[in-house]
Amino acid sequence: MTVQEPVAGLAVAVVREDGRWRCSAMDSSALASLDAAITELRGLRSTGAVFGMCNVDDEFFVLVRPVPGGVDLLLSDAAAALDYDIAADVLDLLRTDPPDEDDDEVWPEGNLALLSDIGMPEGELLVIIEEVDLYPDEQLEMIAQRCGFGEQFSGLMERLDQ
Repeated sequence: MTVQEPVAGLAVAVVREDGRWRCSAMDSSALASLDAAITELRGLRSTGAVFGMCNVDDEFFVLVRPVPGGVDLLLSDAAAALDYDIAADVLDLLRTDPPDEDDDEVWPEGNLALLSDIGMPEGELLVIIEEVDLYPDEQLEMIAQRCGFGEQFSGLMERLDQ
């Protein structure tokens, strides 16, 4: 058994139950293993929306949303699969090859409409992803604001920074 090095960043579970949003920190293993993230999110059974937002090493983000019979995924930059296991796992599950090492362009992979039912149309999500001057935590905060759980997301970030 190999010991996996910890990955910097933050994984947040987002749940909407009875019209109220709740954000909580996920286990740090969710940043290194897509399976760990999916398993943890599936354990948060809810009649409303459940998804994860992972800021991995301040380099890229992954959105993970369990759905009946599978999981919807979005990787903000497919080039991350060259350096990070979780990004490679996302591309494997999507059955997509990583880009060439010399490709400098931000190339999202996955379902851009994954949050469209809760207020984030795919076109707006793409605009946020393509804003290369923003760090992934800033991009995720913009997504949270647009979907209506910005206060809960910001509150969790403040508590975790202390």
